[in-house]
Amino acid sequence: MGTRRTSRQRFRHTDVGTSGNDGGTLVPSPRNEPMPARTATTTDFDSARQLFTDGLANLLAGRPADAERQFSDSLALLPDRISTLVNLAAARLGLSRPEAALEAAERVLFLEPGNADAWFHRGGAMTQLGRWDDALASFGRAGELAPPFADAWFRHGQVLQRLDRDAEALRSYERAVAADRGFAPAWTNIGTILRETGRVGEAADAFLEARRNGADDELNGYYLSAVGHGTVPATAPATYVETLFDDYADVFATHVVQALDYRAPGMLARTLGEVAPHRRFRCALDLGCGTGLCGVQLRPSTERLHGVDLSGRMLAEAASTKVYDTLSKRDIVDHLRDASSTFDLVAAADVFIYVGDLAPVFAAVRNVLEKDGIFCFSVELADGGDTEFRLLPSLRYAHGESYLRRLADEHGFRVLRAVRGAIRRDQRRPIDGLLMFLGV
Repeated sequence: MGTRRTSRQRFRHTDVGTSGNDGGTLVPSPRNEPMPARTATTTDFDSARQLFTDGLANLLAGRPADAERQFSDSLALLPDRISTLVNLAAARLGLSRPEAALEAAERVLFLEPGNADAWFHRGGAMTQLGRWDDALASFGRAGELAPPFADAWFRHGQVLQRLDRDAEALRSYERAVAADRGFAPAWTNIGTILRETGRVGEAADAFLEARRNGADDELNGYYLSAVGHGTVPATAPATYVETLFDDYADVFATHVVQALDYRAPGMLARTLGEVAPHRRFRCALDLGCGTGLCGVQLRPSTERLHGVDLSGRMLAEAASTKVYDTLSKRDIVDHLRDASSTFDLVAAADVFIYVGDLAPVFAAVRNVLEKDGIFCFSVELADGGDTEFRLLPSLRYAHGESYLRRLADEHGFRVLRAVRGAIRRDQRRPIDGLLMFLGV
């Protein structure tokens, strides 16, 4: 089969877990690979080998379309060459063409049923197709055929997490780091599962191990802060928020409403109707608009409605609601600072759970809010009267009411109303929240 490269060189396809990329392990053409059954000329062989080498270079450089063409041309000269077929599958996965990738992988398995790399790419194709049980079986088979195959056990763990089988996923990630101690994404996912099950000390050790092995420093620092290690950052990393909601977009609305009993948008809209009865707003801005759950509630009372969010996939879902006049993919503070117009309503439903230090937000909102405008938002309520904000093990920020009132005063707002209540559920427990309505 040849030498497998397992030096963390993977190609991104469809993420199914909390960290790491889906991708193909490279299989360079071995010198001793048997020639195909048909007779090939020396020219054919030399040309096919050069095409294969060029294809590998393009695959490594992130040019899967060029790689696919070169692997296909190589196979036209030397059909059924195992290493070429395996890498053709990887290139097709990089192009998000799972059916074609599956065809190449299964041709390898017909020729060589014990090829671990082909099983791995078969798993990648099944992942992109959403055939989770088949993906799980394929990654497991790849790992069993080549026990040091850390990538396979990592992907096996990702699929298990996608299936909400975290205890089993933890064992798969542990097999990944047993095969390769320096596999940083696996350490991050181990830490995530341990954090979510309350094993915060072990989680911290895993996140530290991830950092030692080159994992994203900002992201793992954020995770460490959530389990009590290090300084709490002012906000969640933008890459974390964007990736979280891009992965979550297609099921977000259903999950938060049904599973989490998500109430913040409806509570904000109802209370806004009490604070400003019968008022029709000229121009409203929905901060962190997500899929549009808050926008749907606000639209009947505003002439124009604009939304901003970090997640492109969430914005695509928001666009499908047809309630927004414009949608922008940006950080909310940057968007506010660069705004060319003013608003008489700025709303943020369940957005500040990803922002700790709200002073920059208050300052930016104050600069765009008209003199008769309203700034309304929800937060998760922190325990303790003197708490400003706290990063919880859930990776959400909670804020103190006294801190919010102080910020309002410092930025020239007056509190129109503050309402406490359960804004959602987590682990079947109600989460205490606070709705605030500020005027200028």
